[in-house]
Amino acid sequence: MKYSGIGGQAVMEGIMMRSGDRYSVGVRKPDGDISVEVFDFVPYAKRFALARIPFIRGSFAFVESMVIGMKTLMYSASFFEDDEEYEPSAFEKWLERKFGDKVDKIIITFSMIIAFLLALVIFIWLPLFIAGILKNIITSETLMALIEGVVRVSIFVLYIKLISRTPDINRTFMYHGAEHKCINCIEHGLPLNVDNAAVSSKEHKRCGTSFIIIVMLISILFFMVIRVEDPVMRFVSRIVLMPVIAGVSYEFLRLAGRSDSPVVNLFSKPGLWMQALTTYEPDDSMLEVAIAAVDAVFDWRKYQAEEFPEGPDELGKRLSLKAAERKNMKAAGTLSGAAMSTDGLSGAVLSDEAVSGDDLNRDDLSGSAAAENA
Repeated sequence: MKYSGIGGQAVMEGIMMRSGDRYSVGVRKPDGDISVEVFDFVPYAKRFALARIPFIRGSFAFVESMVIGMKTLMYSASFFEDDEEYEPSAFEKWLERKFGDKVDKIIITFSMIIAFLLALVIFIWLPLFIAGILKNIITSETLMALIEGVVRVSIFVLYIKLISRTPDINRTFMYHGAEHKCINCIEHGLPLNVDNAAVSSKEHKRCGTSFIIIVMLISILFFMVIRVEDPVMRFVSRIVLMPVIAGVSYEFLRLAGRSDSPVVNLFSKPGLWMQALTTYEPDDSMLEVAIAAVDAVFDWRKYQAEEFPEGPDELGKRLSLKAAERKNMKAAGTLSGAAMSTDGLSGAVLSDEAVSGDDLNRDDLSGSAAAENA
């Protein structure tokens, strides 16, 4: 595995891929065609000196990912508006009159504020409230901090489980898997095509899901040490320390994406396990969209010529054999199912756990999002 610097996220019926100062959005349109649009942007790290300082840059990176994420989600959703039947509401017409071309920025800002407030209530206040019920029974502050953290993680897992039951989110999680597979395919030296991507892992060490879990776990350690008696100030302390915890978590994620150290891989495992909830096996049509998005902003052939002059790494060679088997089975009509992933292959099946197998010291086949809202 060699770090490529490319990252992305799933959008509505598509993928956003980001590399350097550009990002692309690939969308499978209702007519079946793939639309790919490339956008230029100036990263916060080039606009603000603070955004380049370790442990501070994490908060900037998170906000930047949120902004780009909202923009790309709105862009992808625009392909599925039925102009003939859709009639803007009175409120939407008022927004258009009032703000004109700035209406999209207003909506994005408003959506981010609402999302932030909901996150405060669901993931900070509610765990504190539930843990507070036990305060008269449990006197240990350390145990209380642990209970609060466990409740917070449990709420997150329940939230993901609930939203994944909707068809749209289910498909978004499949596109999320496609994004990871393409990056993992590239970073193991395999040519980027559907079969090679399909047999690659859908887990990704620098995924946004991993970032959230790392934040939650590190917050437990922080609040075991930082103790506040007053309930209101305890809530305030959680908010005030969010940038600090996010900064520490971001630095670990950066390290994880560039290291195959057994220690780093061990601490990356909770995030990888959680990705079982947010990444599903994509079908071939989704992989095609992801590949188109990658091709638009990243020259993976040049990258592989520089990083893999002798061909794929050891895991990549194993994956290439599975990809060839998969291609033959597909041609023979014996490979079927929505995912057509490694699960349908014979022999030593390379499942997601095996692809990241401990025998090769690859706990996940790292890549981005945090991600970049991997």
